[in-house]
Amino acid sequence: MFLIFDPIYYMLAMLGYFVMFLLASTIAPKVASRVSGKFSLYTSMALLAFLILFVSFSIIYLVLVVVGVRVSIVSLIAFLIALNLLMYLVSPFMINLSYSAKHDEYLQSIVDEVAYRLGVKPPKAMIVDCPPNAFAYGNFLTGRFVAVSRALLEILDRDELEAVIGHEIGHHKHKDNAVMLVFGLLPSIIFYLGYSLIYSSFDDDRRGNQLALIGIAVVIVSFVIQILVLAFSRLREYYADVEGVIAAGKDAMQRSLAKIHLFYQRYPSFMGEIANSKFRTLFIYALVNAVANPLTRMEIERLKSMPVSPIEEFLSTHPPIPKRLRFIESVRI
Repeated sequence: MFLIFDPIYYMLAMLGYFVMFLLASTIAPKVASRVSGKFSLYTSMALLAFLILFVSFSIIYLVLVVVGVRVSIVSLIAFLIALNLLMYLVSPFMINLSYSAKHDEYLQSIVDEVAYRLGVKPPKAMIVDCPPNAFAYGNFLTGRFVAVSRALLEILDRDELEAVIGHEIGHHKHKDNAVMLVFGLLPSIIFYLGYSLIYSSFDDDRRGNQLALIGIAVVIVSFVIQILVLAFSRLREYYADVEGVIAAGKDAMQRSLAKIHLFYQRYPSFMGEIANSKFRTLFIYALVNAVANPLTRMEIERLKSMPVSPIEEFLSTHPPIPKRLRFIESVRI
């Protein structure tokens, strides 16, 4: 079955994305406003992780046991795990090649100092060619890396750079690459279960309509789970911001994010390069809605008070910069 030519696959994908946009513009903001501030960051991550796992495994149980359809779940899961594991293993080599990554001794000295403050083994520091940004990557084969673009080095002061590096080391410290690999698999598994149910309905004269309806419902749920996974990813970004604050302080962390954000506001032509990157989820700055010095406190306060688009936020892996700035203000260390 070649999905690239399958109209059913594309119709299901379009349906799922429509549901995502609908939820992101209506229900999700209301739910978020009700629970906002009621739980700590760590409690929120634990509850959301439990919800994602509970819903995902309940759907898998429903399809395999209650519906009683013979779907090769072992083959399906094995295929998706193998595909994602392959990407996980080769992505460091792809990143190094794509961004002309080179080890830099000066940056390494800063990374070593920040890693010492955070109590972790320092990753290898790499300079990359891309618009102002930074990201963490690597695996157990290649080792861990922290990449900073040449452009970012030019606009950040030393303490701001330390904050950004602290954020990226935080991702390694929290094992976010592995965590998000596992959680990112679940919506795909659920989607292809629903997709398989729909195809199973063509060969079942007795329960064909029932299986097709359940399959469509399962596909829709897979996109709901995807929204939850995106929310979980945003919480992991806040979690990494805490490490940036520990490494360099609240003010430096806020100034670094504000400078990056203002750069992309002033030079929007660079946004396309990040938006189209296969590795955009790695960046410290993702397009959810950035000038070198001087950056006044008034400018940071202005950014903190900016309104946030619910759709933009709920369909992103990263929290909007205004929310990150407000969160950093509330961090207690």
